[in-house]
Amino acid sequence: MRVVDWTLYLLISLLGITISASEAQRAQVFDGLYSNQCAVCHGSDMLGTAQGGPLIGIELIEGDSVSDIEKVISEGRPNQGMPSWSETLSVSDIRTLAIFIAESRVGITQFSDFKVDELTLPDQPIHSSDESFTVEPVIQGLDRWPYSIAPLPDGRILLTEKTRGLSIISTDGKQSELVPGAPIGHAMGYARDQLQFGTGYIMDVDLHPNFEENGWIYIHFGHRCLDCPQTAVPESSPRPQAASNDAYLSRRDQPHSMNKVIRGRIRNGAWVDEETVWEVDRNFYTNNTEMAAGGRLAFDPAGYLFLSVGMKKGYSGIQDLNAPYGKIHRIHDDGRIPTDNPFVNTAGALPSIWTYGHRSPQGLEFDATNRDLWGTEMGPRGGDEVNLLLPGRNYGWPLFSKGLHYNGQPVGGNRQQLEITIDDIEQPRVDLTPGPAVSSFIIYSGQAFPNWQGNLLVGTLKGTKLFRMVFDNKTLIKREVILGPISRIRDIEVEPSGTILLLLEHRSNSQIVRLRSYKNNKTLL
Repeated sequence: MRVVDWTLYLLISLLGITISASEAQRAQVFDGLYSNQCAVCHGSDMLGTAQGGPLIGIELIEGDSVSDIEKVISEGRPNQGMPSWSETLSVSDIRTLAIFIAESRVGITQFSDFKVDELTLPDQPIHSSDESFTVEPVIQGLDRWPYSIAPLPDGRILLTEKTRGLSIISTDGKQSELVPGAPIGHAMGYARDQLQFGTGYIMDVDLHPNFEENGWIYIHFGHRCLDCPQTAVPESSPRPQAASNDAYLSRRDQPHSMNKVIRGRIRNGAWVDEETVWEVDRNFYTNNTEMAAGGRLAFDPAGYLFLSVGMKKGYSGIQDLNAPYGKIHRIHDDGRIPTDNPFVNTAGALPSIWTYGHRSPQGLEFDATNRDLWGTEMGPRGGDEVNLLLPGRNYGWPLFSKGLHYNGQPVGGNRQQLEITIDDIEQPRVDLTPGPAVSSFIIYSGQAFPNWQGNLLVGTLKGTKLFRMVFDNKTLIKREVILGPISRIRDIEVEPSGTILLLLEHRSNSQIVRLRSYKNNKTLL
């Protein structure tokens, strides 16, 4: 728990080139290793040959986790004719193969598959192990890049769309015009492998715990700065094609931006009474994409506000307590710094920091019953996490991860220079490798689904599934898929009635859907 010299992180930031590895480059590393070492026995399609059995479509006797597969590759099965590979392949190559096989077993084969086929909702009740429910549309035809929803007490829903702004969904499923006066998103960016890169996105929206009394609405967004210190991007940098229907603006031309949190009220349909709640010095602004900027908000019952900031400067500054990147921050609802924050008395540290060492924090929720803060975090290739966010703890990025860089190399950084070991790192409560690209989640506390009380319902993007996770004494005891594959699940919220809303991101038909309890052969209101 110390402030680290920035120069060390200049070295770590150079690793950031792996983030932008193309789909073809990723395939070459993982597919190529499998083709060269495994395909002759197990088949290029993993369905087996005369020399070896299939790897997909069957139950693996030794277990199907990444660690199980790693062990078999490393040790071999001599009595079944499979040699040990521990002296032929490096540890990282063995893990690369294990992750690739595990991904293939669960159908994760592409990382830019945006499910552009027609989005069809289930027309029959869904039966999970403890609850049944139906899925009904609330509104369809939303923008391609929605980000957050917040149910209002009167049944309406606040919606943010990254490149547009804030709007309101009426109780009969109609979308308003953008709320005048609220921050406006920016569509100018560039695309690679169907992912959009840009700055100036509108991210999370949340209500104050006492919203019905004070009317405060909080917005977390990428604040663009047109006169910030500029960081040159080499002229040799690639210029990917612009996203369709978006104005072209290359990485080097992107305005600098940084996460910012404001609050305001909606009065007579307009955004008023705006106040800045959290922002940082302009020297921290960068022209890096906000795709992994975090941007989530969570309140606890006492009114403390937690906010997530991802790797807004590549890998730089994430382990540095001087910098806001890769952190969960904690403030009062009006922006004041709590005096009991873990680094408030650490010289040089940003006093708002609650935890650090985060890559791409996608979800943030406070468990009011057990008074715990939880978060979901997207890893690189594998290494997605569900974390219990304890004050002052280091969550490891970019020094430790159960995933691999997209080029197949292990995550490591400068851990020796920094004198950090695995014992210094808070481990995830749930490791999701292969990574389904976890997104937002809820800790369910409504009345509509009594058997889900206290459970985590976790959305996924690449996986397009909704997971239910059950914990006992903060240890995972059950995990099941309760919905999907369906579409990229960007956000999840609970309505006052206890019904559940999902914000589905889809290239041609983003929408909000509602999960209603289904009991005794009928859907409950």
